[in-house]
Amino acid sequence: MSNKVNEQDIKKYKKATLIMDTLNELYPDPPIPLSHNNDFTLLVAVVLSAQSTDKKVNELTPELFKKASDANSMFNLGEDSIYKLIKELGLSKQKARYLHELSRIIGQKFSSKVPSNFKDLESLPGVGHKTASVVMAQAFGIPSFPVDTHIHRLSQRWGLTNGKNVLQTERDLKSIFPESKWNKLHLQFIYYGREFCSAKGCDGCVCRICKQLYPKRKEKFIHKKA
Repeated sequence: MSNKVNEQDIKKYKKATLIMDTLNELYPDPPIPLSHNNDFTLLVAVVLSAQSTDKKVNELTPELFKKASDANSMFNLGEDSIYKLIKELGLSKQKARYLHELSRIIGQKFSSKVPSNFKDLESLPGVGHKTASVVMAQAFGIPSFPVDTHIHRLSQRWGLTNGKNVLQTERDLKSIFPESKWNKLHLQFIYYGREFCSAKGCDGCVCRICKQLYPKRKEKFIHKKA
């Protein structure tokens, strides 16, 4: 039994090493894809990115952040004004309500500072575990491995998880990769998933990493959606 476990561990280590080497070669210093200028605007941008593209969010946030780049000014801007500035995004009315309310809470409960722990972040309207993980990783440098649709897809194609759900995928990735690499890998996975291993552009048999990991795979790999 122990030999089997050791063989599995060795296989996972080799797979993780190949993935990290390739991603480091392609994306040695991956930038945060959402434009922001402080912890609060990063939080806002991540909330806005739900069911919207980063590109579209980045098109709209400069005007929003010009008017409100902290919790107090965002709350004072008002829900209707927020909505008018983000109405081109999906779920814009709901997001405007979230931003107005979370700004009030941050101002009143957290002394106008974005909280730097999961419990308080996830207590804010519109902030789930993934959003909190992104803020913890990118704003505060706390090791996290936020799992979005790209990461969930790649992790299954690369045999890193069974794809049961995003929380399981997150746990599996954290058990495979060194904690010190999580924050960078999160970004590298996203960029690779968009450029080389997209939902339609690769079926598990096309991109460089898929072919390296599974050179004998011939049939299309069907991943489970998040």
